[in-house]
Amino acid sequence: MASIREAREILDALGMPSAQRNEMSGLTLLALCGLTQDTPWSDATRRRCTITKGIMEYVRLHYDKDYAANTRETFRRHVLHQFCHGRIADYNPFDPGLPTNSPKAHYAITEAALSVVTKFQTPQWENAIANFRRVERLLIDLYSQHRKHHLVSVKLPNGIEFELSPGEHNRVQKAVVEEFAPRFCPGATLLYLGDTAKKNLYQDAEGIARLGLPINDHDKLPDVLLYDSDRNWLFLVEAVTSHGPMSPSR
Repeated sequence: MASIREAREILDALGMPSAQRNEMSGLTLLALCGLTQDTPWSDATRRRCTITKGIMEYVRLHYDKDYAANTRETFRRHVLHQFCHGRIADYNPFDPGLPTNSPKAHYAITEAALSVVTKFQTPQWENAIANFRRVERLLIDLYSQHRKHHLVSVKLPNGIEFELSPGEHNRVQKAVVEEFAPRFCPGATLLYLGDTAKKNLYQDAEGIARLGLPINDHDKLPDVLLYDSDRNWLFLVEAVTSHGPMSPSR
């Protein structure tokens, strides 16, 4: 019979990233398929599901999982959005002309995903997954390609190049190394450069040791450490991004 654990196993096989293989994602798949704890995966159907009534209310009734009303956006942004990109769900398939903010907006499992789900734990399962992967590009692969395309390239004064993970924070760090340092501390040595994904991306261990800096906890470090030997100055730079106008109070 269909269970949350099995739903998560199916999502893994369909190529969902780890963030979309949690309990909420598993329950969403079960709701899209119209399954209960007493029905097998072979009984999965393609049905019209709104978020509140079709999914949240469904899992409350059939799986005793009561989500607060304000989690609706979490279902949409962190589960269904990725399901659609991964070709597991369709958006407004029964009425494609609906406006974005329509109260009738809905989701349904794709025909391709449905054909896989109904074969779970059958001899046809492996072939069904292989066919899905061949026809539908796995979301985890799409994310990987997208992420690689948006990496932030940084060139250090000594010619060494690094690629920081995507994001505004790391673009600021790039500017610190490539623009701030040459302008305000020319000739300074880069001792440390962190990354939002990899804290100790670059570290001059020998330079740090010579200065006697007690660095043993990267969570406590600023984002960039620069040392100007001519002035014997240590620059501790914290990269911070913000939104909105720079008002007098800010």
